[in-house]
Amino acid sequence: MFLKHPTHHRSPRRAFTLIEAICAIVLLAVALPAMFWAVRDAAVRRADPALAIRARWLASEKLESIIADRHCTTRGYPYVTASNYPGEDSIAGFAGFSRSVAVAETGADLAGPGAGYKRVTVTVSYTNSRGQTSAFSLATVLTDY
Repeated sequence: MFLKHPTHHRSPRRAFTLIEAICAIVLLAVALPAMFWAVRDAAVRRADPALAIRARWLASEKLESIIADRHCTTRGYPYVTASNYPGEDSIAGFAGFSRSVAVAETGADLAGPGAGYKRVTVTVSYTNSRGQTSAFSLATVLTDY
């Protein structure tokens, strides 16, 4: 009877060659800067939606105030003029935001001249995360009826 001795097959050890290591370094050198730039840009732009929401809220706040003036018994429709709502170069508590109001008297078609309708537009301007000026406008129509 023959006893078989188990033979261990050794697999040859495999290591990175110098060419593979250089290729990996070159690949990382090309890919990493682009990836870091994309991550940095995304981090900078994440503030833009919050700034836009704040601008919308500020425009809505002013427009609601104007609508309240329209329905107020002491002010009413004649009070709603651009001169009664001067531009705000800075809004208290909201650094970097400004607000303006435009009032245009129109006819029933809302495009041509006339009377009985006022198109009120509130525009809020601000500086976005890339340093560019952005604006948000909100409008409504008020009537004298």
